[in-house]
Amino acid sequence: MSSRPNTPLLDRVQSPADMTHLSDGDLRRLADELRAETISAVSETGGHLGAGLGVVELTVALHAIFDAPRDKIIWDVSHQSYPHKILTGRRDRIRTLRMKDGLSGFTKRSESPYDPFGAAHSSTSISAALGFAVARDLGGACDTGHGDAIAVIGDGAMSAGMAFEAMNNAGHLKKRLIVILNDNEMSIAPPVGAMSSYLSRLYAEAPFHDLKAAAKGAVSFLPGPFREGAKRAKEMLKGMAIGGTLFEELGFSYIGPIDGHDLDQLLPVLRTVKARATGPILIHVLTKKGKGYAPAEEAMDKGHATAKFNVLTGEQKKAASNAPSYTSVFGKSLAALAADDPRICAVTAAMPDGTGLNLFAERYPSRCFDVGIAEQHGVTFAAGLAAGGMRPFCTMYSTFLQRGYDQVVHDVAIQRLPVRFAIDRAGLVGADGATHAGSYDIAFLSNLPGFVVMAAADEAELKHMVATAAAHDSGPIAFRYPRGEGEGVEMPEKGEVLEIGKGRMIQEGSRVAILSFGTRLGEVRRAAEALAARGITPTIADARFAKPLDRDLIVQLARDHEALITIEEGAIGGFGSHVAQLLAEEGVFDTGLKYRSMVLPDIFIDQASPADMYAVARLSAADIEAKVLEVLGVAKLEKRA
Repeated sequence: MSSRPNTPLLDRVQSPADMTHLSDGDLRRLADELRAETISAVSETGGHLGAGLGVVELTVALHAIFDAPRDKIIWDVSHQSYPHKILTGRRDRIRTLRMKDGLSGFTKRSESPYDPFGAAHSSTSISAALGFAVARDLGGACDTGHGDAIAVIGDGAMSAGMAFEAMNNAGHLKKRLIVILNDNEMSIAPPVGAMSSYLSRLYAEAPFHDLKAAAKGAVSFLPGPFREGAKRAKEMLKGMAIGGTLFEELGFSYIGPIDGHDLDQLLPVLRTVKARATGPILIHVLTKKGKGYAPAEEAMDKGHATAKFNVLTGEQKKAASNAPSYTSVFGKSLAALAADDPRICAVTAAMPDGTGLNLFAERYPSRCFDVGIAEQHGVTFAAGLAAGGMRPFCTMYSTFLQRGYDQVVHDVAIQRLPVRFAIDRAGLVGADGATHAGSYDIAFLSNLPGFVVMAAADEAELKHMVATAAAHDSGPIAFRYPRGEGEGVEMPEKGEVLEIGKGRMIQEGSRVAILSFGTRLGEVRRAAEALAARGITPTIADARFAKPLDRDLIVQLARDHEALITIEEGAIGGFGSHVAQLLAEEGVFDTGLKYRSMVLPDIFIDQASPADMYAVARLSAADIEAKVLEVLGVAKLEKRA
């Protein structure tokens, strides 16, 4: 456990109202204490550290100047919202972040009135803020009242088309709307920082409608080195898709760039905007991810997602494992196949490390494409690669692939293009909760004609499925695998190309057959061990494929047993539903077969450990054992509390 920092000013802030009478000097000290408290809390819970540290001063400035929750502050993605939570009455629970029954790692409407809009996927904030602005002007009823709508969006999230769709609409509607572009990637030399400070003073002093003129005229009054720095900044902005000129063309007034860690710049600009803005305005703020904590600043990912860590050293406390992670097995398997096949390439959407493509990118940089937070584009880009004769692996988390579903249908499935979908984070993922759970891909892919859908039961099976996907050129194919470590099984030297639509028998038994799809197979095995003590030996099979189904295997299991139970880490409408359809078509139900399908329940399951989440879903080994006993009528079971 880390020692708690000394925070006398922060201790007095129970809500943003307590910041109203603080001086600018007090706010600077408050920011320092808020940064220390954020580091201390995340060292005990783990979570997204760097993003929050990058917006500490911005968070303080927003809550000091605006009147939340009447003013709606909407954090895009919201993994940077820990400092916001500390200032909005949740400090006493901040060390429960991402834990069972604790604070969410993202903004959540049910958690606080200071979270007006829930978020965990990117690029939604401007659309939502515009909705609040229009609701305000139309007289919409809101418990906390209606004030300003402020969207805080990162430069990465701004790369997604949805952000520009929202800005285009906002510019057309001309509603008062404040968008803060939190740019933590651009590197600008110190002279430009000095120029930004000079412009900030002009912004604070000039009438609002003269801001643009002041910015244009200010450069000529600067000393030579500053003018050169300003010129470089201007050229850099022009070269970016998100430069000030484009924002103005979309109908936004543009201010910036300003130093997001300098309250002497932030406070006067925000005060002026609050007092004088009439239409949509964008404030371009430069920040540094991980700011103020050296281990985060020096980390390659700037402390994006951390385990618990030692505050003094930054060393993370990760449990050792004897089994490789599914993600690493995928990455290594794909890189090995690419060595012999120059047509293999990979596409990801801003998650090269998270999806295991970092190794592939190192070895084959010309064949690895990170399209940014743009899943829709990524899917269609992969479709174009496939149509052009390549063998693309479109590699995304299950929860992120949802954003590209229209493209999966129209640009891939209808054209029967051989895009390989590598779906990471399948099933329940733990601390990130419902927003990041991979619950729906089985259902939304298995209903598409011509799609092949696989799920790996263990890390060896995953290696086979990577090889199978690489060899499949007759249409789209997907394989899913969970977050975390494998089962510790013996790994094959190379992946085997599986026969499409064929499952495998694991154990021969009698009376009841369990047909597993995915990594619940390990829980099925553990349930079978418990059942053996009761004299029950179930037949166990690994389906491997949700589409096409192994019709022969399934019908055989149904005809040879009293009962058939399917189990999957997916929602209603997936594998089990397809099996039921097959059994109905074959007339198997007419024989008196007892059929049960174990799936994720029709609820969103809150954050907890994966084991706890699967217990809530009733997909643990104990639940499988109970289902077998129930369907066989062996024991009357008490209803679990």
